[in-house]
Amino acid sequence: MNTLIRLEVTRTLRNKKFMFFSIIYPSVLYVLISSTQNTTDKVPTDLTLQSFFMVSMASFGALTAVLMGNSERIAKEREKGWVRQLRLTALPSRGYVLAKIASAAMVTLPCIVVVFLVAASAKHVRFDLWQWLALTGLIWAGSLVFAALGVAIGYLASGDAVRPITMIIYFVLSILGGLWMPSSTFPQWIQNISEWLPTHAYAALGQSVEMGGAPHAKDIVILCVYFLLFAGGAAWLYRKDTLNA
Repeated sequence: MNTLIRLEVTRTLRNKKFMFFSIIYPSVLYVLISSTQNTTDKVPTDLTLQSFFMVSMASFGALTAVLMGNSERIAKEREKGWVRQLRLTALPSRGYVLAKIASAAMVTLPCIVVVFLVAASAKHVRFDLWQWLALTGLIWAGSLVFAALGVAIGYLASGDAVRPITMIIYFVLSILGGLWMPSSTFPQWIQNISEWLPTHAYAALGQSVEMGGAPHAKDIVILCVYFLLFAGGAAWLYRKDTLNA
């Protein structure tokens, strides 16, 4: 499994186009969105809009990297026969899924760091050192949930259908989860849905640290449950695809 992880990471790093958009895209969005906001305005959580959007765009960038990259890559690998070759090895389904999740998560780290650097240098966002470290670790760890979702979608959809399906899920989770705007601005019935989405819990991890506290247990539990569902579904779909091959 370690060999497969190294191979996957190497392949991803060689894809310069994917790396460029995964790392630069969220930083550009952060600058564009935060530039339209007053630096003294605050969201209901008592965070400044600059700080709120920093965590939102770092989370959004990590989501982009692991969800979009994983699903399309796996669907194409299935069409080209690469996955069929892996089935001839002793690699178990859980090993394949974990390797895909781990390799995808490696891409999120530079994306998160670049957003933070832009926020600190261009927008003068300031936090204590422990907060910067905690934010980086939590957003990186939380991205594993969406990496698992990307693997599941890659096995659920065909090569032609995977992109539109992924895009729909991607934008629904991003918007309703409150990554583009505070969920407190939504109608109450949408807020009730939003608080149970993985993206809402994901962003809430960083927002709790920004306010000087620890992540809420509810958000951690929600993300853990979604991770188990997505990873378990991905492993089941991998085995099902093997049996149907």
